[in-house]
Amino acid sequence: MKKPLLDVVFASDKRKNVLLLLQDGAKEMGNLLSALNTTRTALLPQIRILEEHYLVSHILDRYELTPIGKLLVDSLSSLLAATEVLDEDIDYWGDHKLDFLPPHLLKRIGQLRKCRIVTPSFADVFNLNEEILSTSPISGSHHGFVTFYHPLFPQFFAKMVSNNVNIYMIIPQDVLDRFKAEESMLLKETMKSELFHLFVYPEKPDFIALVYNDYYTFVRLLKNNGEFGNRYIICNSEESHEWAKELYDHYLGKSVQISEI
Repeated sequence: MKKPLLDVVFASDKRKNVLLLLQDGAKEMGNLLSALNTTRTALLPQIRILEEHYLVSHILDRYELTPIGKLLVDSLSSLLAATEVLDEDIDYWGDHKLDFLPPHLLKRIGQLRKCRIVTPSFADVFNLNEEILSTSPISGSHHGFVTFYHPLFPQFFAKMVSNNVNIYMIIPQDVLDRFKAEESMLLKETMKSELFHLFVYPEKPDFIALVYNDYYTFVRLLKNNGEFGNRYIICNSEESHEWAKELYDHYLGKSVQISEI
């Protein structure tokens, strides 16, 4: 009698890890033994179970996923990546809003697995993020969606423009009104640059900030009760950058460009 596939995949770490190793393509038995730090005697019974359930096939000493195996492993990888992210601090994720994420990006939240959840010191709570401040001026571009005004914005934008950084900023209407009320000549001069692109998002965002440049991704979420949280997510992996870019483009497509304030 065949085992349920969930048992086949999850009841043995060896079987699960073999499937994950084969996701990138066929491998020789020697490569599997080396990667898993095990012996042929210990591994062969587990591989036979995978073959009996049509998840793995082999020719001579070379093993690969079957079409059914590929289907399951693609889902398995996504699930494991997501649980790795959530396990890092399940209280944080459970206490913050995630419904602003498009469904396809929520499913890919595992791309944030190489990120840190940071609690700033009391002295830094109202400061702009130092990683972003130090690296955006040396990046090719800076993309930001922020739902608040900070008095350092005009100087920060001007510094990036002087360094030939392409700036894309999305803000809600109330932040645009604050920009206008400040009557910052520095900001008005910066906006004249072809490098500066300002957009207004017409709805109320359900998060605090999304920023990425060539080096970092920064995300700050709202709590489930709508309160501002001081903790934030900071990442510097390629997959988190790709995830942030897709999320940013999603909101950019719903925003209206502003040429002057």
